[in-house]
Amino acid sequence: MKIADVSPDTLEKIKKLRYDRIYEKHEGPWTWESDFEYSEVEFINMAGYDVLLPFDKKYLPNITPLRVIPSADGNTLTIFFQDTSFGKEMFDSGFLAICEKMPHEHFFVATVYHEWFILDDSLFNER
Repeated sequence: MKIADVSPDTLEKIKKLRYDRIYEKHEGPWTWESDFEYSEVEFINMAGYDVLLPFDKKYLPNITPLRVIPSADGNTLTIFFQDTSFGKEMFDSGFLAICEKMPHEHFFVATVYHEWFILDDSLFNER
């Protein structure tokens, strides 16, 4: 899915949304409107879900989903991922996003976007 596929009315609804963000010690709430104004955002497909995360599309090749967890009702995704755009160390590449499904749409938009420092979760893979 591409941003160009989204109707103008739905784009305006997305721009009005706010999201909680803690990144490099900067705290939100932030608005999607500012992301559309200052970045070229685009959807990324994670585990079969189209997701809008608050970063420029030039970073998409550096994103690796680690875990994508849908809620029981299918309206929320919890996503753990690695973004190596600015480094590959534990302290600068892990992220957590909580994304909500847009009403009457088939895509998700981040409402929480935080740094995440536990990239080595091999212990959890032993289940």
